[in-house]
Amino acid sequence: MSDSTAPTSGYMEFFEASKHSTSLMPLKHAQCAADASSSSSSSDEVVFGSAKYYALCGVGGILSCGLTHTALTPLDLVKCRIQVDPAKYKSIVNGFKVTLAEGGTRALGRGWAPTAIGYSLQGLGKFGFYEMFKILYGNALGDELSYLYRTSLYLAASASAEFFADIALCPLEACKVRTQTKPGTSPLLRVVAPEIYRTEGMAGFYKGLVPLWMRQIPYTMMKFACFERTVELLYKHVVPKPRSECNKAEQLTVTFAAGYIAGVFCAVVSHPADTVVSKLNQDRGSTAGQVLRKLGPVGVWKGLVPRIVMIGTLTALQWFIYDGVKVALRLPRPPPPELPESLKKKLAEKQQ
Repeated sequence: MSDSTAPTSGYMEFFEASKHSTSLMPLKHAQCAADASSSSSSSDEVVFGSAKYYALCGVGGILSCGLTHTALTPLDLVKCRIQVDPAKYKSIVNGFKVTLAEGGTRALGRGWAPTAIGYSLQGLGKFGFYEMFKILYGNALGDELSYLYRTSLYLAASASAEFFADIALCPLEACKVRTQTKPGTSPLLRVVAPEIYRTEGMAGFYKGLVPLWMRQIPYTMMKFACFERTVELLYKHVVPKPRSECNKAEQLTVTFAAGYIAGVFCAVVSHPADTVVSKLNQDRGSTAGQVLRKLGPVGVWKGLVPRIVMIGTLTALQWFIYDGVKVALRLPRPPPPELPESLKKKLAEKQQ
C-alpha cells in the first residue's frame, strides 16, 4: 500500500489495502496485468481490486444467489417440511405429493419472496466481500505464503464474507421458514414479517442467526475452498490443455463441474445446522440446544438427500452464473495459481 495515502477511517484502510495489494494472493498478478493491458484501450475496463470490481462482483453474487435460490423454492420447501415433520413428509416424492394435494401447484411457491430478497442480499455480501477479503489477506501474507497456504486463505476469506452476508439474510430466512413450515401462516411476506415483529420483536428475526452462521459459514468455506482447489485440479489433471488455451465455453464448463463437486460437500457439512434452523423458525420460543436434544443425532440428518440434490445443483449454477457475469462484464478472471518465481528459485537452490 502506498505511503502517500493515509485513510482516516477503518473502512478506507481496509479498502485501500486490498485495492493497492501488490501480491493479490496466489492469483498470478503478472497474468492479470497482462489481461488488463490487452484491453487497456477499452473505456469500460475494470481494474482488479478496484471499487468498481468489487461492486460488479457483488452484482454477480446477487444474480447467482438470488436467481438460483428462488428457482429452487419448491425443492427447498419440501426439504424444510421433511426436516420439521418427517412423519408427514416421508421423502422428496411424498413431500411433493402431499404439498400438491393440500395446496395445489401454487403451494410450491410459498416463500419465494423472502427467498429472492434474502438470498440476493446474501449473494451481494458473500461474493463481493469474498473477493475483497481474499485480496486483503493475500496482501498480508505475501506471494509465497499465499500460495503455500492458499486453501487456508480461501477458508478465511469465505468465512469472513459469510459472517456479514448472513446478518442481511437472517430476517428474510426467518420469514421464509415460518411461511413454509408453520400451518396457518400467510404466504405473503408483507403479512409474515409484521406478524413476527408483533409477537417476538426484532429478536424473532435474529433468533436463528447463530445456527445460521453454524450452517452457512462451514457451507461457504467448503463452497469456495473446494471450488477453488477443484478448478485447480481439473485444469491440472483432467482438462487436456491449459486454461489459457480454453475458450470461454470450455472454461465455464469446468466452472460448472467444480461447482457441483463443491456443492455435494457443502450439503453434507452444513446439513445438521440447516435442520436446526428450520425447526427453530417453526417452533416459537425454542432454542438451538432444545432443538438439538429433541432431534437427536439421527434426526438432524433428515432431508439430507434432497438437500444434496438441491445444494449440488444450486452451487454449480451459482458458480456458472457468477463466472458468466464476470465474462459478460469483462471482469478480470485470474487463472489457477502457480508456484511463484521466488519459490521456484529457492527450490532450485536447494536441489543444487
